[in-house]
Amino acid sequence: MNELFRPQSEGLSAWPRPKLDKPFKLTICVTQTCSMDCQLCYADCKNDPTQELSTAQWKQFIDELVDDNFLHIFFEGGEPFDRPDFEELLAHVNRRLYVAIRTHAIGIDSERAQRLKNMGVGRLYVDLFSAEPDVQDDLTGTPGSYKRAVSGIENALAAGIKVTILGILSRRNHENLQAYINLAEELGADQVGVLRLYPLGRAKQNWSELSLSVDQMMTALNGLRVPETVQLVQSWHPKDGNCCWQNAAVSPTGQSIGCPYLREYVDFGNITEKPFLDTWAHPLYQQLRDSDVEETCTECSATQGTLGGCRSTAYAFHGRFTASDPYCIHNNQGVDLHDLPERLLRKDT
Repeated sequence: MNELFRPQSEGLSAWPRPKLDKPFKLTICVTQTCSMDCQLCYADCKNDPTQELSTAQWKQFIDELVDDNFLHIFFEGGEPFDRPDFEELLAHVNRRLYVAIRTHAIGIDSERAQRLKNMGVGRLYVDLFSAEPDVQDDLTGTPGSYKRAVSGIENALAAGIKVTILGILSRRNHENLQAYINLAEELGADQVGVLRLYPLGRAKQNWSELSLSVDQMMTALNGLRVPETVQLVQSWHPKDGNCCWQNAAVSPTGQSIGCPYLREYVDFGNITEKPFLDTWAHPLYQQLRDSDVEETCTECSATQGTLGGCRSTAYAFHGRFTASDPYCIHNNQGVDLHDLPERLLRKDT
């Protein structure tokens, strides 16, 4: 999730971003493995951890982040808890950084939830593709995944860990998106994040069955009724921000990739070969942070303080990092989001 900092800039075309010497937070994609077979997976998770960084290498990197005065670390995968040493890595953080985790939550029983709380985990982001049990189980390829995920959410909340329920907006859930909000309120989760479908990983192969038009997405989002106890987090017009300037990510094999949603499109260097902050200085990384874009949306720029929307989606559909984000109602430029460019579907891409 890219919601750490959302400036408000009424009347301005773009809020003046500070020049950072490091990102506000860093995502560690700690593993490429996952026990589920999700149709919407942007990582195309496998069950082969052979190329992943070792326990010692991740610990060394965590120490580097602490030494460089980072504040916030965000773990995701794959499924982080499918990595046998994941709790050992959390213990190594030892409250030196704020920790959040993205997970499908099916393995979080009450004992694990309490251990996570004791280790200082501040928030879980739980992927739930549908608030309808049969649809969730079908999309994950895992019978019982809905029930187990809800149980994991309940266990985390009972242990005092905050929970954000994440839904990926698709053809399978857009007509019943309100159910996410209702479920969050019922369980006591304080946030619901509605994410776009990213043209990456396994989701590319299922794109024609899952994708929506801009109008369908906006209709679903604009129809939501959000109670005061639940915060809705989303990145569609007029809150479509170019968040490259404040984020960073490292892949399971140690590649600095800027953002998990850029994992197939950029490589700024490997953290086992150079310090992370050296990769932060990569020319393309700097270009993405500078909001170097061809067109922008005035309303989104005024509320988000950045120009151009998501660079990953722009590059996926146009092949240029400076291109318009086709998920924006003003900058779509006639792109049919139901069809992916052929180059994205080639196995050598």
